Order: sequence, then C-alpha cells, then structure tokens
Amino acid sequence: MEELLRREHEVMKVCLLAGKIMLESGAETYRVEDTMVRIAAAFGLDNSHSYMTPTGIIFSIEEPSHMTRLIRIASRTTNLYRIDRVNSISRSIHLGELTVTEAFRALQETEREKPNYPSWLMILMAAVVSGCFLLMFNGTWEDVLPAVLAGGLGYITAVSMEKVVPVRFFAEFSGALIIGMTSVWLVRAGLGRHLDLIMISSVMPLVPGLMITNAIRDLMAGHLISGLSKGAEAFITSFAIGAGIAFMLTFL
Repeated sequence: MEELLRREHEVMKVCLLAGKIMLESGAETYRVEDTMVRIAAAFGLDNSHSYMTPTGIIFSIEEPSHMTRLIRIASRTTNLYRIDRVNSISRSIHLGELTVTEAFRALQETEREKPNYPSWLMILMAAVVSGCFLLMFNGTWEDVLPAVLAGGLGYITAVSMEKVVPVRFFAEFSGALIIGMTSVWLVRAGLGRHLDLIMISSVMPLVPGLMITNAIRDLMAGHLISGLSKGAEAFITSFAIGAGIAFMLTFL
C-alpha cells in the first residue's frame, strides 16, 4: 500500500507540472485537462479529474488514496515551443517510452529552458510584422518605414516596462503610448502620410490574438469560467492599448 501511495504521489507531481507548464505557456484549458488525465491514465491511474482556471489547477486521483492537489498559476505568456515539448513528452509516456521519474525530469528541463527566441529577434520580428500589416491594410510603401519604427519601439517599451513594473496592462499601455507618439512625430516630420494606418499596423504585435482565440475555443468546449476569464483579460489588454493611443492623441 505504501508503494502505491508513493507512486500515486509521483504521478500527481508529473501531471501537475505538465499542466502548469502548458497553462503558463498559453495552452487552451481543455487541452491541458486532457493532457493531465491522459498522463495519469498512461501510468495506470484511470480515475483522475482535473479542473482549472487561468490562475489555478486542481487535480485529484480517486484511488487508492483520494489525493487532491492545488497549484496557483502566477504568470502567463505565449510559448508554443513549450506546449509542443509537453505534448511530445505526453505521447512518449502514452507509448511507454518514459518512466515516472524520467517524465518528471524531462518536464523539469522543459520548465527551465529559456525562451527559444532571443529578445532582439522578437523585437526585430515585431517591427517587420508591423510593416507587413500596413501593406495588408492597403497602406502605401512610404508608410512602411514609420510603421516598422513605431512598431519596434512600441514592442521594446512594452517588454522593458514589463520587466520594471510587473503589471502587464501597464506595459501594454506604455507600448501603445510610445507607438502613438512615434507615429505622430514621424508623420509631422514628413516621413509618413497616413497616421491612422501607421498606428493600427504598429499596435498589432501587442494585440492579444491568441488569448482571444483561446477564450472562444474554451467557451465552445464548455469551459465557461476559463473562457470568460480569458475573454476579460483580452478585453482589458485591448482597452490598455486603446487607452495608450487615446491618451497620446489627447495631448499631441
């Protein structure tokens, strides 16, 4: 009996760590719950249940000890690489290629891994994406450079402010403020023509598109609390971006 309890405790740790990494990386709620239950079943614990919101995970195993654990999710971002790594580990567990100890060690390595893209590359891509969005919105080539500069500076500001002040909405507000200010100055200096298109395309890297998609998918899957929570977070993020632009236009 003591050996069964010890194994159940180890499986519980593997399931919770897998769910924690996926939820912190921006995975959909139903996908996280399904992965945790499948891992437990692969290790021979069929009667498991999981319930989660964007800020916490509750996981229980009915037999042999009716064990239940709760962990809190403090931070959330978008990292598809980590989600893919956890899915790969889950498939290996299902195929019997990993023991409980090996699976837990692989998940710990995934959790410790640094982001797969350096900051300078993400900032460069945000600038390039801003220019591409401008062309997609039927902008002119002479507005591409202002959009690239405004989008890049806005993304740098948002990333830097998030490190100084750990309040996500304040970082996005600051990023939008810099985007608006840069766009106005560049147009007044004669380097751009269409101010509205430059602003809209420059804020696109800050728009929480994945969060909105996940909120809709969670609602369609019946996870009403998670879907509404993510929808509210996406709405506040969008409001912070709009407030930053509006605040700047009020004073310039």
